[in-house]
Amino acid sequence: MPESPYLVIHSERVRENYRALDAAVAVRGDDKARIRFAVKASPVPELITLLDAEGAEFDVASIGEIELCLGLGVAPEKLCYGNPIKKAADIARAYAAGVRRYAFDTEDDLLRIVEHAPGSEVECRFLASTPASQTPFGTKFGCSPAEALRLLVRARDLGLVVAGPYFHVGSQQLDPAAWRIGIQQSGEIAEALAAKDIHITSVNIGGGLPISYAEAAPALGEIAAVVNAAAAEFLPETAGLVVEPGRALVGNAGTIHAEVVGVRIAPDGRRWVYLDIGRYNGMAETENEYIAYRFVTERDGDPVDEAVVAGPTCDGDDVLYQRTRVLLPTTLRAGDRITILDTGAYTASYSSVSFNGFPPLTVHVSGAERE
Repeated sequence: MPESPYLVIHSERVRENYRALDAAVAVRGDDKARIRFAVKASPVPELITLLDAEGAEFDVASIGEIELCLGLGVAPEKLCYGNPIKKAADIARAYAAGVRRYAFDTEDDLLRIVEHAPGSEVECRFLASTPASQTPFGTKFGCSPAEALRLLVRARDLGLVVAGPYFHVGSQQLDPAAWRIGIQQSGEIAEALAAKDIHITSVNIGGGLPISYAEAAPALGEIAAVVNAAAAEFLPETAGLVVEPGRALVGNAGTIHAEVVGVRIAPDGRRWVYLDIGRYNGMAETENEYIAYRFVTERDGDPVDEAVVAGPTCDGDDVLYQRTRVLLPTTLRAGDRITILDTGAYTASYSSVSFNGFPPLTVHVSGAERE
């Protein structure tokens, strides 16, 4: 048995998720969306190779992710440098490596692309008027729709190839209407661009496709129906769809195997269960208790009671759940095994480098079906 904690990702589940999404989202009939895997969700070589073979493109956020993909044989034309926050030197390095697609949301970044990646294809990220997601971006990314229009015209005038507008509904978005809002706003931008003789070729609807954790999420089919209908209603015939899933491809393909380190009754009477995995070695998405993972133990079936769940480090913030109602067996003891379901996304990739001396989360990729 590998040393605890560790993550197992079942590659066949990732393949199934990719094929389901590929079949579900299309603008008109057989006009399928281009699927661009958000590498940051799970930068695991075996998964990148699998998705490359399936026909995926890749959304890369840094030179490190670019080099990872290229080193695995991914063609540079399948990469889009989608992070709007990037240094001029990194744009130049990406361009030298063959990357010809970039996203931006400011004039400064646009001018850096013009200088260091001339002639490239660009998408402008705007802040859509969508409802908040479970893990929202706030206003960190995206300009106004009016500014996106201005910047895309400027991009054309400066010699870049305009792909189209780009929005993101926020990570783990539970309201399908969010995509309709973003696509409608994209259509308005596209119409205004057409009046300036710029005919977009794509609308990037970003990621945000949810999976079910403790709280159930809308099914892919429900969201795809909204996306497909909105695209057919609001987008010009020249425009295809780009979707950038991360969580939706890998989230339910992963299971973390961990161990109970100890159980304590605090002075206020609350029971604390300490695990050998915490916020710094895989459970970063429990920040603000945004994501409520499901736990399975060897003692399921015994009486349960509420517990505060915490990680192993000497950091007071390394607490996973103290407001969320987590029910765990009252018989749990140190040394008991515990599994955390649907942990294939944003776990190992968020794991820190030996904080408090605890190693980053180990990843094992299995070709078998999910356990």
